[in-house]
This record gives sequence, structure tokens and C-alpha cells, in this order.
Amino acid sequence: MPLVKVEILKGKSSEYKKAILDGVHDALVQAIKIPDYDRFQRLYELDKSNFEYPETKTDNVTLIEITMFQGRSLAAKKELYKAITDNLAQNPGINGNDITIVVHEPSLENWGVKGGKPANEVDLGFEIKV
Repeated sequence: MPLVKVEILKGKSSEYKKAILDGVHDALVQAIKIPDYDRFQRLYELDKSNFEYPETKTDNVTLIEITMFQGRSLAAKKELYKAITDNLAQNPGINGNDITIVVHEPSLENWGVKGGKPANEVDLGFEIKV
């Protein structure tokens, strides 16, 4: 049940934004083996006056934060980072140097799911240790 937050500069097309969300989701399915239906994503568009970034980045700068259950291996996370950057390079054409990915991993007891139960007390329906 990863929660995805993407921040970009305002002014991109609907197709561009959809490609980002699809590319991130496809990478999550591939790398950390979430079910395809498990899609919680938010995309925020910021005015240039509200988004400071290094001069080494272009106007395609893309910040991606993923909050997910603890338990994925370093190998799975590396695969995730590569899959995201590869997917977004292919469509919508974002250079990997413009992409920053941060993963947050609160412990299972810090997630309220399935009727308000801690995630460590329910059957999640998929494997976390990948």
C-alpha cells in the first residue's frame, strides 16, 4: 500500500502527468511486487515561485516521495529507483538527473488499515519481504 506523492512544476500536459503516475506505479508493481490494483498516488503542481531546485536541474525537475511498509530489501529498492527513472525517461522523457526519489518506511503498527486496524495485525494480501 505505497502512498506516492509527486511534485512537478505547473504547466505540464495531462498526458505528461499521467505518464509520470503510470511510470511510478508500474515500477512499484515490478520492483516491490505490489498488486496492480494497489494505487494511491497524488500529483502536485507548483508555481515556479513556490518550487526552488538546484541550477543543475531543468524545468522537468520531479520529486517523488513514496511512503511504504517496512520490509523491502535494498536490492528491491535499487530496482525500484532504476525502474522509475527508466520508465520516466521513456515516457514522458524526463532525464534521470531531474528525478529525486525518497522512500519513507514507517513501521507496520503506524499504518491504520482495513477498518482502522494496525497493519501488523491484518492479512495485507501480498508479500512485503521482497
